[in-house]
Amino acid sequence: MTCVICKKGQTRPERVTITLERPPTTLVVKSVPAEVCENCGEQYVDEQTTTRLLQQAEQAARAGVEVEICPYAAA
Repeated sequence: MTCVICKKGQTRPERVTITLERPPTTLVVKSVPAEVCENCGEQYVDEQTTTRLLQQAEQAARAGVEVEICPYAAA
């Protein structure tokens, strides 16, 4: 797809690192599947992956985690 930010680059599938913060919890998730613009680097994560990331963040917050670094785990 054409990047909606720079309107010049095309996206390609990659694995990225996503950081989610909701004080006092910071969750860093590695190897998240995303589409990344080859021109500007903008990252696009699909709805299913976003839902899973938010579930992981909610679980971490409920568990009282302050900082956690983990791999992406598909449902």
